[in-house]
Amino acid sequence: MLLSSDIWVAALIRRVELGGGFAVVARKGDARAGSVLVKVLNRGDGTSRLYAEATRGDGERVWMRPALSDQEADLDRYIERAIRIDPDIWVVEIEDKEGRHFLIEPVEQG
Repeated sequence: MLLSSDIWVAALIRRVELGGGFAVVARKGDARAGSVLVKVLNRGDGTSRLYAEATRGDGERVWMRPALSDQEADLDRYIERAIRIDPDIWVVEIEDKEGRHFLIEPVEQG
């Protein structure tokens, strides 16, 4: 059974805080079933990465990078488009000096 989005987001923020990073909900989506985008700001090198939920063919929940740019402005444009398509989406922003995403589910490389 998957957690509701609001509980999952709260757990992610707590992991970030325990790991020494900073996280904020930049946009609240549907509490039960809203999908989540995670934007990571690497304060060490000034780059950004974006992660989106995906489901593999076998049903496993994974994370992927839907926009491969490392420029924050490009990622923000992607997020704006995603919100227009899915108004129930959550956006979590993480600032970390090492650029860690704190996701515990598998992250697809791409």
